[in-house]
Amino acid sequence: MSMRILIVGVALAVVLAPGAAVVGVATLVGPAAAGTGSCLTDAAATGSLAVTGDVPTSLSTTNANGETVTFTQRQLQRAATIVAVGKSANVPARGQLIALMAALTESALRVLSNVSAHPGSAEIANDGDGGDHDSLGLFQMRPSTGWGTVRHLMDPVWSSRAFYGGPNGPNHGSPSGLLDIPNWEDLELGEAAQAVEVSAYPDRYVVNQPVAEAILAALSGVGLGAGLACADDGDGEVPVDLPEGFPGAFITAAASQLGLPYVWGGGNFEGPTGGGFDCSGLVLYAAYQASDRRIRLPHYSGDQIRAGRGIAWADKQPGDLIFFSYPGAGRPHHVAIYVGGDQILHAPRTGDVVRYGTIGEFDGEVMTVRRLG
Repeated sequence: MSMRILIVGVALAVVLAPGAAVVGVATLVGPAAAGTGSCLTDAAATGSLAVTGDVPTSLSTTNANGETVTFTQRQLQRAATIVAVGKSANVPARGQLIALMAALTESALRVLSNVSAHPGSAEIANDGDGGDHDSLGLFQMRPSTGWGTVRHLMDPVWSSRAFYGGPNGPNHGSPSGLLDIPNWEDLELGEAAQAVEVSAYPDRYVVNQPVAEAILAALSGVGLGAGLACADDGDGEVPVDLPEGFPGAFITAAASQLGLPYVWGGGNFEGPTGGGFDCSGLVLYAAYQASDRRIRLPHYSGDQIRAGRGIAWADKQPGDLIFFSYPGAGRPHHVAIYVGGDQILHAPRTGDVVRYGTIGEFDGEVMTVRRLG
């Protein structure tokens, strides 16, 4: 039986917790259809998406590790609640996607009780028992950190409102929901989820980005993956006259940071933050410095891919940007500066440093080339 999602506004508060759940694996249907397949234009990307039609009875898709993950109708109904609460608060689609990534990682889209920490939670409607610290609900929020009562956090509508936060959020900014995080729109998607969840494992959220995109597309009827194709039309967002020698200066500026550690969310226009850079932070710093401060890229590879103009793979030149996406994912998870041959310059991942590498490190992934200017 198909189910429609009905969202009723409710006022209350929530918690978060480190800890993640593994999504069940089993192939029941093909990769999630993107509804109408509509292109996610800039207007749609900044606007809020609504749940349209029936919630699917099941859905299978692939995460960033290439693993097939399948969801029941109950899990998809939980996802629809998150999306619809975001729509009621006019949260941009980007924020709705971040919320789905967080709930996928923390609870696998399940309202979890925690009998060991809160015995009474078993008496509240739930989708299973968790047991991570005193965490509860879809977002594994913790009463002990001030997010709300046990009953609040077991309420999917209330906990979704708390995750989004903002002026109408039930916690009024303390603890901070997504909309309470300064410049959250400019953060990497996984970084934004981590800013709310404060997990001990910040890199896990990005694993579920393609899954969240597939679910949001299936529920809203908007094909998020098409957004990159629409952006990649040759009309870049950095229409500037670059100084002579820019490509070389671009590489030189990035190379000046060799050896600095990878730092999640690290780097700005003036240099490293937190002692280092992430991939997009390194690129925005080097582009800004090498362009006489004319290029101000966003701190997110999914937005940086809209800069400049698309270049055929065979025509790539040193100084071009290469974006790497997992097969089936709607947006890139990494960006590097091409330096010639098989060589790239990048900030790879947690535990690594800014270094030279090879394109071969990303064999099997989708690669897109963009040229600034």
